[in-house]
Amino acid sequence: MARADVTDEALEAALTALRREDFLPEPPWVLYGDAGVERTSDVSKLYHDVLVALDRDRGVNNGSPSLHAAWIAALAVKPGERIVHIGAGSGYFTAILARLAGPTGRVTAVEIDPDLVAIARRVLPRALPEGPEVEVVTEDGCDWPREPVDVVYVSFGIAAPCPLWLDRLVDGGRLLFPLCTPRGTLSATRHWHGAEGIGLLVERRGDGFAARTLDRCGFVYAEGATAVSWVDRDQLDQAFRRGGWGRVKSLVRGPAVDPKRCWYAGGGWGLCYDPPVSRVADGGTPPS
Repeated sequence: MARADVTDEALEAALTALRREDFLPEPPWVLYGDAGVERTSDVSKLYHDVLVALDRDRGVNNGSPSLHAAWIAALAVKPGERIVHIGAGSGYFTAILARLAGPTGRVTAVEIDPDLVAIARRVLPRALPEGPEVEVVTEDGCDWPREPVDVVYVSFGIAAPCPLWLDRLVDGGRLLFPLCTPRGTLSATRHWHGAEGIGLLVERRGDGFAARTLDRCGFVYAEGATAVSWVDRDQLDQAFRRGGWGRVKSLVRGPAVDPKRCWYAGGGWGLCYDPPVSRVADGGTPPS
């Protein structure tokens, strides 16, 4: 939290209460940190600001504590909120979100890898003895949420938000995801892409969406049914190369996208410099 320049007593309490090692495969662990790559069975090293491999062959990690501390703090989770964590991995950061939502919260963890789902299902009930009960599902993250929610937190890179992530947000609901383009090339032995980009925090305001950019980041790129064209990925990559994403104030969809007022304009959506405009007064109704 100090490294992320975050002060949040509830988040600090959640981090303090949870044992990171419970959410990891059996040691020795492979760590990625400031000192490079390290193989260790020393539990104390898990509490440095390091990535820990969950599936090294697929590039899947238990992510950077400082990055997630900053991003979860930005979400400002409140007790009783409904949360969906997409790309939940083995459930460590899901557990932190659930602690913040408290016993009256409703939390769903969505993960495409059945082996990681098995870890999450085993560990989460023990890690959260006072609740809330976390539903863990093995499905494609673009098929969630299934009902209105307050928070959607995504833990993989993707070049466009899946429609349901926006459609299911209640008024005041927040979506945070890594807006990224894939890096590297596939080979016979590597069936995954790393991804680089920025964090994007979106808040629903009526039927409009405020947006602001967060830190630069690196994640594994999305698996599953992610229909983002190569043209849109290339345009997003060009936008990253131009810079200027810090001026973004809104996410717009459909015919409201004006490329002249947008940092990025892709297939049916864009990130624009103007504040969000809501048309709820004209008959639009956000979910509740």
